[in-house]
Amino acid sequence: MTMPLPEHVLPQTARPRPRLVVIGNGMAGMRTVEELLRLDGSLYDITVFGAEPHGNYNRILLSPVLAGEKTVDDIIINSREWYATHGITLHSGDPVVAIDRHRCRVRSASGHEVAYDRLLLATGSRPFVIPVPGAQLPGVIAFRDLHDVQTMLAAARARDHGRAVVIGGGLLGLEAANGLKRQGMDVTVVHVMDSLMERQLDKPAAALLRQALERRGIRILLEAQTEAILGEDHVTGLQFANGERIAADLVVMAVGVRPNVELAKTAGLHCERAIVVDDTLQSLSDPRIYAVGECVQHRKATFGLVAPIWEQARVCATHLAGHGHRRYVQAATSTRLKVTGIDLFSAGDFVGGPDTEDLVFRDPRRGTYKRLVLRGNRIVGAVLYGDVGDGSWYFELMQQGTDISAIRNRLVFGRAFCEAAT
Repeated sequence: MTMPLPEHVLPQTARPRPRLVVIGNGMAGMRTVEELLRLDGSLYDITVFGAEPHGNYNRILLSPVLAGEKTVDDIIINSREWYATHGITLHSGDPVVAIDRHRCRVRSASGHEVAYDRLLLATGSRPFVIPVPGAQLPGVIAFRDLHDVQTMLAAARARDHGRAVVIGGGLLGLEAANGLKRQGMDVTVVHVMDSLMERQLDKPAAALLRQALERRGIRILLEAQTEAILGEDHVTGLQFANGERIAADLVVMAVGVRPNVELAKTAGLHCERAIVVDDTLQSLSDPRIYAVGECVQHRKATFGLVAPIWEQARVCATHLAGHGHRRYVQAATSTRLKVTGIDLFSAGDFVGGPDTEDLVFRDPRRGTYKRLVLRGNRIVGAVLYGDVGDGSWYFELMQQGTDISAIRNRLVFGRAFCEAAT
């Protein structure tokens, strides 16, 4: 007669790993996965769904691809082999179209269903399209992903020295204009405001930028409000509110983005401008669901810069891994930009007000401009054009609230000058 084994020596079967499903194969979602793998590579069974038919790539480097300075291979962050090596199931080109929170399952466009124990939303944002007549014509595109870049390159090749119009004078629009110019197109930038990059630059710096772009052969039209996009079977031009018209073979809209929250809303998650999350990046509606990146709203703020999104990824991964309760705290950010070979830096309150003072340095001949905004002998904002080498130092002084009264008279000349005099 065989006696049963005591309970304490019964063979143990391995418990299945919890399932993490990531919706969005972009930079924010995959940075979170990378951080999670660093903390514990064996904790989750990970499945990733992406709308684009590629591995993860660096969206910030799309402009150099358009300009011909980099190839698609140069901007790939995680190849398909990387996913396989880390045991991650990737469904590329197959976006999730439904979330069943009661059954804890997602369904993709192809009908593929996957169950989850934890769900990470990293759906990013969608380009905003100006709602004017003709906006849906062939030849009118956004500048958001690799497909858009490939469309622009094809248009430039098909229409040698064709006419491109970029609507939007922010960073993305100017990068698109530069790339299309480098591809041989005749380029006009149309901007509704009275200065370029008004969110990052004050008007003197914006004026220098405009001059530099025009020297490169890019036409700039400010205070130009697009009323209609012209054409029947293909775009042929633009008409403005003042009645003026310009010809165009290609129109690129770069007028901003909106958080991509339709999927979250349909699933019943609490959304305002974006998916509302707490300090651990968990959705307010469902603790099993997290969100990071441009689709997130945290304490009324939304996000588009890399630095805060990288911090979100670290905090979210820490919480998913069960390594304590690290909290996401918003911090001041600086912007260091490179537009068509022109260096720009801005941080903080560069506009100022009645209670601030400006320290300004101008060297038009060398194309250098610096403006430091002070409040109570502390830097609260900065704009640098041309010479941005001290940008990080100024930002550090601003973050630390350093009293600069001892170096005030030398501050605008930079760190080396200040330290040499002490």
